Amino acid sequence: MARIAGIDLPKNKRGEIGLTYIYGIGRSTAQDILTRAGISLDKKVNQWNDEEQAAIRNIINAEIKVEGALRSETQMNIKRLLDIACYRGLRHRKGLPVRGQRTKTNSRTRKGKRKTVAGKKKAPKK
Repeated sequence: MARIAGIDLPKNKRGEIGLTYIYGIGRSTAQDILTRAGISLDKKVNQWNDEEQAAIRNIINAEIKVEGALRSETQMNIKRLLDIACYRGLRHRKGLPVRGQRTKTNSRTRKGKRKTVAGKKKAPKK
């Protein structure tokens, strides 16, 4: 089992896909890492030898911010927006979509479960 950046990579997946299990590495970054390490994209994770794993580890540690460091940087960026009280920071604070999406009908993920507001009662007829 390959353990890179504190993550156990799945053994029977292609290397290109296996590397995406690390937070901060997507498909294109994984392809770049493997080509620079001189490893075939189709080679499965359990077929990597120790030298190949070390090469991948070195590339990731030296040049790519992943896992805890990346998460903390993202949180610090959001905290900075909250502190300077810019529009995006206010949207984060209110728990609303930040990037200009509509909120009248969608955005349930950010707003949470619907809170039903009672409708106005009709006046009785005389």
